Amino acid sequence: MKIVKYTSIDKSRWDLFINKSKNATFLHLRDYMDYHSDRFTDFSLMCIDDNDNIIAVLPANRVNNTLYSHQGLTYGGWIIPIKGFSATTMLEVWQVMTEFLASQGIERLTYKAIPHIYHRYPAEEDIYAIFRANGAFHSSLISTTIPLDDSRLRFNENARRSMKSALNNDVIVEQSDDFEAYWNVLSQMLKEQYNTTPVHSLEEIKLLQRRFPKNIKLYVAKHNEEVVAGSIIFFTHTVAHAQYIAATTQGKTLKVLPLLFDYIISNECDNCRYFDFGTSNEDGGKYLNEGLITQKTGMGGRGIAYNTFEIEIKG
Repeated sequence: MKIVKYTSIDKSRWDLFINKSKNATFLHLRDYMDYHSDRFTDFSLMCIDDNDNIIAVLPANRVNNTLYSHQGLTYGGWIIPIKGFSATTMLEVWQVMTEFLASQGIERLTYKAIPHIYHRYPAEEDIYAIFRANGAFHSSLISTTIPLDDSRLRFNENARRSMKSALNNDVIVEQSDDFEAYWNVLSQMLKEQYNTTPVHSLEEIKLLQRRFPKNIKLYVAKHNEEVVAGSIIFFTHTVAHAQYIAATTQGKTLKVLPLLFDYIISNECDNCRYFDFGTSNEDGGKYLNEGLITQKTGMGGRGIAYNTFEIEIKG
């Protein structure tokens, strides 16, 4: 086997491999990855055999002497097939990767492992390879996730009271195509609370939604026809992931978020194993927003770690 860099010529077979893999999601398709190609120097890798068949792929970008997997993605380690791939194979892939990166002057790999909830079939061979390579934790973010096949931990009493209050105030929840209205809500909340902006611009999220209409959907809560809260949901093979959650001051007063998520979980997640509320951290996981994670835990979620590792590349 050997490592080669991905080029645009490889798009069709890259995407075909992604769709057949056991741990990729639509985020690893090139039409998603390349929407922000102007921000990153792509350095994605393909491991191929002597017959030019793909064995595994790594979405990645390069900054100076560091390879990241991938800074523009929430997660994105080595993507591997269901059949014919074992921990032994991964160690071989890791070895040829290390030799290739060293030959390219890369001294460090910052590696975002794909959380197990996104795996269609168990796929943590890379975690073992990181251990064998003396990798270290770079960061750890805590997300809050509901297993949808078990309703025992669903909404606590506070969340149920909030739902009842929102219903009594005639709040309605629906899927929406009005990304402009919601982006105003989201942008205002981020500006006021964190003095920041959404990772995606309005134009970018609309572009991605057009490319992946079955995977990216907007749900909003309305009061008197006005959007007072909402969330963008990314649907993968196994997870409904809340990419953005926001509420106006009125939406918070009306306590609409439990009603919003009850609607999504009850009506839109039949093909998913998990509902993931997303992470509740800042500063690479060193700060935990305890109020936010308490709210998510009250709606039934429990902890899933999004881990990033750092590996020194030795020639």
